[in-house]
Amino acid sequence: MNIASWLHATALVQPDAPALLEGEQARATYREFAAGARAIAGGMSALHGVGPGQRVGLFMENRTEYLEALYGVWWLGAVAVPINYKLHPKEAAWIIENAGATVLLTGDGALSEAVALPAGCAEVGVGTPAWDALRTAGTGPDAPAALGNDALAWLFYTSGTTGRPKGVMLTHHNLAAMSTSYTLDVDEVSGADAALYAAPLSHGAGLYNFMHVRRGARHVVPRSHGFDPAEILDLGERVGGLSFFAAPTMLKRLVEEARRTGRTGEGIKTVVYGGGPMYLADIEEALAVMGPRFVQIYGQGESPMTITSLRREVLADSHHPRWRERLASVGTAQGCVEVRVVDEAMADLPPDTPGEVVVRGPTVMAGYWRNEQATRETLVDGWLRTGDVGRLDAEGFLTLTDRSKDVIISGGTNIYPREVEEVLVRHPAVSEAAVIGRFDRQWGESVVAFVVVAQGASCDERTLEAWCRGEMASFKKPKTYVFCESIPKNNYGKTLKTELRRLLAERDGTGSDPA
Repeated sequence: MNIASWLHATALVQPDAPALLEGEQARATYREFAAGARAIAGGMSALHGVGPGQRVGLFMENRTEYLEALYGVWWLGAVAVPINYKLHPKEAAWIIENAGATVLLTGDGALSEAVALPAGCAEVGVGTPAWDALRTAGTGPDAPAALGNDALAWLFYTSGTTGRPKGVMLTHHNLAAMSTSYTLDVDEVSGADAALYAAPLSHGAGLYNFMHVRRGARHVVPRSHGFDPAEILDLGERVGGLSFFAAPTMLKRLVEEARRTGRTGEGIKTVVYGGGPMYLADIEEALAVMGPRFVQIYGQGESPMTITSLRREVLADSHHPRWRERLASVGTAQGCVEVRVVDEAMADLPPDTPGEVVVRGPTVMAGYWRNEQATRETLVDGWLRTGDVGRLDAEGFLTLTDRSKDVIISGGTNIYPREVEEVLVRHPAVSEAAVIGRFDRQWGESVVAFVVVAQGASCDERTLEAWCRGEMASFKKPKTYVFCESIPKNNYGKTLKTELRRLLAERDGTGSDPA
């Protein structure tokens, strides 16, 4: 199947239903949404020779054209490569090259002015003459290309502990299974709903478009193109039926704004939160201020949004004797997957025993793009090894007790220390570097870098801040630098991150592991 067939079918049955909105302003009906996708498909084919299986990058902020572009890619049977808009141009260019993208669709057409794009990759910016030409160069096929279930649809780049991003290959069947699981285990969807895209469309928020397209719901991009708590509360009241994905830090800010202004989230139907730890006190406050509007999910790019869910009725059941224990969990397995907690030999562990979380089902990725070794290490006998540590209780509730080694989650975004360390040690004044996370009440965690200055060199925080600004996305940069004489290591030369956390705790005066 081709996931774009869902848009095609909805446009035929409900052509005049409102589809794309910018704030409260309607931009397109479903007939116009499908026509826009078809026009983009026609232009990419006519001008750039894009066809089935070829990759098309998308590097832009949230906007209604983003959704049209996604479906234009799939209309041709091509592969969408959504790239985090917050990435540094050099990081985006690496992904574009690794994916072998033929076309790059951007917000302003200016990425190629900041960094050299791979040979053979054409940039087209929304609103530029090139965009106008793309939309008028060809009509595109009458219907989306016919594809098999295993055809690649979405190539999602998620950073890895080796320091380079890995391309997660998601098929059309993966995306359909994920969407079906949403309606079973997260929330019901109807044409009266409005999917709000306040978190990046390149990530989880974008993956939640499919079920709303299938049911003919509205798709709302805030005028701010991002997350503004006051704007979202206003849209809830004025648009109604809002459902959206939010990282825990976003949810906390929304609740704080609601409490400050005396509002309760009227018109907000569902907030799905995930992507990082939700502290018990924060979800209790959210329920107290805004009521039972929340659902938690746990997933990974490798099984997108679909490992477990903690449904709203469970979150709201404060009379249950184990309510707080359940609130601290990430819920139970979603209906489309099997979830186990295993030891190193992949043997099941008894209830309440910590081990690695593994998952199997139709949402699990096909593998990593051009990375057979990583695929073999992660997919074992059909099971996805998540690298996360957790425990299952007798009722099937999964509680995460740790994360993949050393990963820092800040504002719902994964930051892998190795990536930051590699940038730091490229500076000529840096001999060694090690990066850990520090507890941060607002962002969940912040990045702390331990740095050893090269002999005979001089270096300070301002120097490294300027260096990192030119080499990586802002959200990955260290917030704190600790200059030291050496990095603690074990007998095998491996950096002792636990010792660094202890040293940081002593430095901060907490006396315990702050992460």
